[in-house]
Amino acid sequence: MEAAEKNDEAYMRLALAEAEAAAGEGEVPIGAVVVCDGRVVARAHNRRETDADPSAHAEFSAMVAAARELGRWRLTGCTVYVTLEPCLMCAGLMVNARVDRCVYGASDPKGGAVGTLFDVSCDPRLNHEFAVTPGVLADESAELLRSFFRARRARRYSTREPA
Repeated sequence: MEAAEKNDEAYMRLALAEAEAAAGEGEVPIGAVVVCDGRVVARAHNRRETDADPSAHAEFSAMVAAARELGRWRLTGCTVYVTLEPCLMCAGLMVNARVDRCVYGASDPKGGAVGTLFDVSCDPRLNHEFAVTPGVLADESAELLRSFFRARRARRYSTREPA
């Protein structure tokens, strides 16, 4: 395994830890980390329910925190690690923030916007393109989501009145 791949896995493990924190708060378990010049500058997890904020996606929050930490809105030189393929909103922010790269775990067949349903990472009509590395620790990322939703369904069905 190359050094870059090892680094990707190490940073994705940090994102997975954030996803587990989200699950512990009853949030959909998605986590993100922003790395700039080999240093973690921000980390976050989903907080949509907790904050009653539709934009409180893990990677969106991590990019906002990274911009504050770095004191600039341009995230040039940064890589965003996220456990689930970014949606249109988050991929759009990656374009607007000028990130260099996005590394994600599981693909999102219902909303993925960096290769699955859409691909804004390399759309020539936009003012910025960024590299994408899919599938890093994809199985772990997907299993965390599956387990979360399986448990949620089980709780929902167990509280129903018998027919």
